Amino acid sequence: MAANTDALRSDLQRNFGDDLDDNLLSECVKICQMHNLSGEDLFYKWEAVRFNQGPGQLGMEDLQEVKTRIQRDLAKANAAKKLMRGNLSGRLSRQFASTPVKSTARSSLSGPMGTPVRPVRPQDGFDMSRLEEKVVSPAGLAGPSRVSFVGPSTDDDALKTRTLLDDRIDHFGELVKSYYGVEELGDPSAVTEDDVVVVGRITLDSESTSGQVKLNEASLVLESSRMMGSGARVPIRFDPEVRLRKGKRGVGGQGLFPGAIVALKGKNGGGGSFLASEILSLPPLESPSAGLVKSEGESQFSMFVASGPFTGDSDLHYRPLQSLVAKLKSAKPAVALLVGPFIDATHPSIKVGDVDATPADMFRTVFIDQLRDFLDSSPGSLVLLVPSVRDILGVHAVFPQCELSRTLCTDSRIRLLPNPARFTLNGVHVAVSSVDVLFHLRKEEYFKRALDVEPLTSPPDPEGQGPTDAMANLCRHLLQQRSFYPIFPVPLDLAHEVNLDATHSDLLYLCPQTDEEHASAGAPDPSKASCAPDVLIIPSRLKQFSKVVDNTVAINPSFLTKSTYAVVEYAGHTAPGPARDRLKVDITRLEG
Repeated sequence: MAANTDALRSDLQRNFGDDLDDNLLSECVKICQMHNLSGEDLFYKWEAVRFNQGPGQLGMEDLQEVKTRIQRDLAKANAAKKLMRGNLSGRLSRQFASTPVKSTARSSLSGPMGTPVRPVRPQDGFDMSRLEEKVVSPAGLAGPSRVSFVGPSTDDDALKTRTLLDDRIDHFGELVKSYYGVEELGDPSAVTEDDVVVVGRITLDSESTSGQVKLNEASLVLESSRMMGSGARVPIRFDPEVRLRKGKRGVGGQGLFPGAIVALKGKNGGGGSFLASEILSLPPLESPSAGLVKSEGESQFSMFVASGPFTGDSDLHYRPLQSLVAKLKSAKPAVALLVGPFIDATHPSIKVGDVDATPADMFRTVFIDQLRDFLDSSPGSLVLLVPSVRDILGVHAVFPQCELSRTLCTDSRIRLLPNPARFTLNGVHVAVSSVDVLFHLRKEEYFKRALDVEPLTSPPDPEGQGPTDAMANLCRHLLQQRSFYPIFPVPLDLAHEVNLDATHSDLLYLCPQTDEEHASAGAPDPSKASCAPDVLIIPSRLKQFSKVVDNTVAINPSFLTKSTYAVVEYAGHTAPGPARDRLKVDITRLEG
């Protein structure tokens, strides 16, 4: 390998000159090795970039532009390959099948009959200014249009919204580079002799599967971003001795699912797939520090957490809710957090219209009036309401979802929150969502076993749960992926439970907001928040639990129709360190 590198350096110096700076020379070597180019190939591409600028010396800005052009050429080549593989019929199919795809590996310039033209070197002594005078702009003059066109917005905010999925991969790429000290990420579709680190999204190979097939090792595909790999999709193959670097000690592998962002180390040897020798665990979120939970005065509090449905399928009497309100009046917690659905659109009586009042009137009578009775009996308490996509009250039945309309409740003691929601209570960061993401993850997850390398040790767990705890590992996916719902696309048979709106996926970002972000109207910026929430509340049809996952207390209170809810008690800022050390959670059953 060293001999190949030396030969490549000599080739580069022969084309660019012996006085090439060492840093530029090293960068040229990396580009050539990454994209399987010779020194002469790289010189041709640089000349093509410099064609309209005249003679000059190679600089780092030129190399960045060359890299951009290479990635653009790769994207075009991948698109051409997909077109050739397409199952087109008739004359158009035969025409495309008989049309050769021209290679752009050598040069972007060509002469008559497609013969390559050798770019002019500065040392040839040719006056390129004479050539520049003959360059004619290909742009034509457009006349007035006969129609009035109004299309999608092209401002920066609109463009950012349409590139969120790509930006997510690029964001994790920067995190991986910083965490592992990687200088540059590789393209999984490019053939290389050396191992490279790649970052991409796990997808399902639709060509090798049919119907509703769960993710498995044979159907794993890595999708890169347009910046890091021209958006190409490459099948993944794992080395028999694949290793997991910096994972949690004792877990023994990595869970994979469609939409998961992963970092892999390996190479594409030219067989059409990326052979991964290592899975690099994503950088962990920082532990919530003492500064995040610092406040003056009394800081201890208690919170009841209950999730809907709040009545059984047999009637609309809401007896479980009545029992909960009675318990609230007795215990007088500082906070009552209720998670929807409140008026469930899938309830049998609601579906057939067997009701005597409008949904809004039902909500005010059943929920608001009873919760006001509790607040009147417990001055200083607070009620928080988080909706569900199944709420018939909501004007937006998509996820992420805005809060319920303020016309339903004007009491300042009852706060209406979006879904998902992030907030703080006396400095303790809380994250909550009504979507059953745990059930979806368990259904879609494929677990790849791997040998531990440099494993990380989790903080001591007071409940003594082992590293192979299935529910804890599902919750860890949300923390590692930094998302309330990291699955993409949503499984077809579960899509009605989510109604995912990918254009607002930035609102699914899990990390708690900073004070500056709370003060602004915009969505949280992933680059500004890297701390895990202290409390993560994710109701699920899976069995109720309370678990410590790294430095986060994860709670599944289950559904109130199953007669369970959670009671959270915070002892206050009695000692430094993460809030988990001062949090106590009990999963409680309704009486009667």
